[in-house]
Order: sequence, then C-alpha cells, then structure tokens
Amino acid sequence: MMLLRLRFAVGGWLMPDTTLGRAFRLFGTPMPSSRERARQCDTAGARIVELPFGRERMVTYVWGDPQTEPAVLLAHGWSSFGLRFLPWVEALRRAGYAVIAFDQSAHGRSSGYRATLPMFADGVSRVGAHFGPLAAVIGHSLGGAATMIASARGLQTQRVVLIAPAADPMAAGQRFGKFIGLSSHLSGRIFEEYESMTGISVDGLQAHVNAPHVGRPLLVVHDIEDNEVPWAEGERYARFCPHARLLTTEGLGHHRIANDPAVIGDALRFLQGETIGSRVVSSPNLPYGFA
Repeated sequence: MMLLRLRFAVGGWLMPDTTLGRAFRLFGTPMPSSRERARQCDTAGARIVELPFGRERMVTYVWGDPQTEPAVLLAHGWSSFGLRFLPWVEALRRAGYAVIAFDQSAHGRSSGYRATLPMFADGVSRVGAHFGPLAAVIGHSLGGAATMIASARGLQTQRVVLIAPAADPMAAGQRFGKFIGLSSHLSGRIFEEYESMTGISVDGLQAHVNAPHVGRPLLVVHDIEDNEVPWAEGERYARFCPHARLLTTEGLGHHRIANDPAVIGDALRFLQGETIGSRVVSSPNLPYGFA
C-alpha cells in the first residue's frame, strides 16, 4: 500500500493527466475478493437466472415466485455480491416475500471488469424491470445510491430502504484519492475523463439532486460511527426525500449494519407499513440548505 501511495503521489507531480486516468480506472475496478467470496458462498437454494446487461451477463438469485408473491430486490454495495444478503432472505421469506438478489457487473458471478455508479443504477433498473413491479428495494452503500437513482428514474417499487447509502460521488472520489495518495487537487478532477467520455454529470448523481424525485416511502438507516460513508450522507437522503425517515444506529459501522438482526427487523416493520425512524427537519445551516 505504501508503494501504491508513493506511485500516485510522484505520478501526480510528474504526469498529472496520466496519473489521473490511472486513478479513475482503479476507482472503477472492484476488489477481486467479491468474485471469490460469491463463488464460495452457499446459494441457500436460490434459483439462478442470468440476464443480459449490455455486453455482459448479470447473475441473479431468486427465492420464491416473484409472479405470485410480493417481491423484494436486494442491491449490494461496492466490491460486494448479492449473496451477502442471505440473512435477509429467511426473514423476508417468512414474511411472505419473494426475494431477488444479484451480482452487479464486475462483481460476484456476473461478467465484466469495471463498474460505475450509473452502471450500478442501470443494474438495479434492469433487474427490477425483469422481476417487478416490486414491493420494495433494499440497497446498501453504493447499492443504496444506485437504488435511489433508479427509483428517481421510475423504478416500479412500493417502498425503498437505504442502508448506509453513499450520497456524494465527488466526496467518494476525494476519499479514494486520499486513500491512494493522490493530491486533493487531482482528486477533485478524478471524474473529468469519465464526464467527457459519457456526457454524464457526476454532480447530477448526488443525493440532494435525485432524492426529491423518489415519490414513495423511504427509510434510511445509517450508523453514527460509519467511517466509510459518513452519517451526514444518509441524513442528506432523509432530508431531501419528502417521504423519508431516518433511523440512526450506533456501533454497527458501515458493514455490520447491512445484516444486523435489529435493522432487518425494523426494515420488515417498515415494509409492513409501520412508522420507523424520525423525520429530518430541514435547516439553512445544514449543507445544501433547505430541502
């Protein structure tokens, strides 16, 4: 890791544009452990369905019958995989739901080598359209951000649960740049090449831009001690979505919160219509001002 940081620090000084391109390619390359863990994981009797996704194939896992039972879609985060949600499956099945999980492009058993937030959002939309309409979508981390974007763009689902959702790609790029030793100046430019190639504005992917268009009940669950995606990013979702409530946990961090039994229980109660969490009150003193 020290050698990697040194390479980016020196490269950013000697060859900034080349180094910036290398940083973005690394930023969009999941850890290979996602594939290894997915292949080693028990499918718990899931029916495996492959869906086309551009030039790639997306692997989905289905428990129950989405055609006859209300269906819940589970969307994993970066460098993760669909079967990491297995603790949810039994609880959701007991409650009468069909369950669908899937591996995003370049993750788990799905094909591909790189991924981005827009690709994650397209993945949620593709799987949701195939198996929907849905009773709910539950997304963790970057899967939460993707779920929000897909929902804002018309994904057919009755309810949404976002767990430790990432709200700000620009902030994520800055955190990644700091991690690999890239200067803060270059970290702020990490999406330049991507934007010029795709015509997609990264600013337009932020939570406060899209959350107002999620016109359905939304529960945001975020831990106050999350060191990977700050609690303030979850708060931003809850503030800007008019139908959202925020449930704050403590001591679960960014990863354990995703499969915590109490969180699963609260989410199930929310899916069944109970009021969970608190309504966030907007204020001009908070970042981005009034919702």
